[in-house]
Amino acid sequence: MTQRPAVLIMQRHLAPLTGFLESTYDVYRFWEHPPVEAERDIQALVVAGEFPLDTALIERLPSLRLIACFTSGYDGIDVGWCRARGLPVTHAPAVNHEDVADHAIGLILASRRRLVEGDRTLRSGGWTPEARLITPSLKGARVGIVGMGLIGQAVAVRAEALRMAVQWWGPRPKDVEWPRAETLLELARGSDVLVVACKADDDNRGLIDAEVIAALGSSGLLVNVARGSLVDEDALIEALKTGTLGAAALDVYEDEPTDPARWADVPNTVLTPHTGGATTESVQGMLMLLMQNMAALFAHQPLVTPVPD
Repeated sequence: MTQRPAVLIMQRHLAPLTGFLESTYDVYRFWEHPPVEAERDIQALVVAGEFPLDTALIERLPSLRLIACFTSGYDGIDVGWCRARGLPVTHAPAVNHEDVADHAIGLILASRRRLVEGDRTLRSGGWTPEARLITPSLKGARVGIVGMGLIGQAVAVRAEALRMAVQWWGPRPKDVEWPRAETLLELARGSDVLVVACKADDDNRGLIDAEVIAALGSSGLLVNVARGSLVDEDALIEALKTGTLGAAALDVYEDEPTDPARWADVPNTVLTPHTGGATTESVQGMLMLLMQNMAALFAHQPLVTPVPD
């Protein structure tokens, strides 16, 4: 083995981490096709949690001791499979939930108040006294939040500050101040805006299906700042085209990067490229936890933020 621990960065967009890691570790980058002989040296994988992690690759790394997830979410990692092999997984919890909540509110404002459309109208010379945009107020709007974790709670606090009425749904009750709907369908029927803010796993893939979308209705707005896999994207696009759903504001997609052609003729949408949690401060927090977990591993100390059981 090499004298210094070797780590493998899996996704190309994590390449900037190289500069922070290489002072302590021998760093390989998966997209650069590391030499086969490096496989026996690699002791940690650095990954983005939303991307599927190939278990066949893991099995080719005999010295692997850690899956270090840079992000808070880790839905692309089969944690149970890793645990069965004695391979711990760490992540970066409670770092960017406030930023994601800010983004969710921004998407609601952009869609309901038609901010993007207004910008385009002005720039194209379409602003005339006769063509003034009339939009609904946020005050009194009913916001339903799917999932009441850190992001959901942060969205609820912000929505209340804007005089919006908050309710939520999740599979289990929680000790929070906002009322919980009996079912997801009931939440959708009673909401003007439905914000998807829950964790993604195999059990809730396609949770927001055609029935939920129809229940939200022709004047409803669907906002997704969680994971694209939670929404039946084909059903969503069909509902937007037919008017079954009023509007959608999305930061996450079924496949990422999403194909822009897929959305070219889809009306009433505000789309952002999975940037909800990507602030300078949150990235710094994720980097700090990554470095702390790696240091703990090689110092034979308890991991700082292991994925919970």
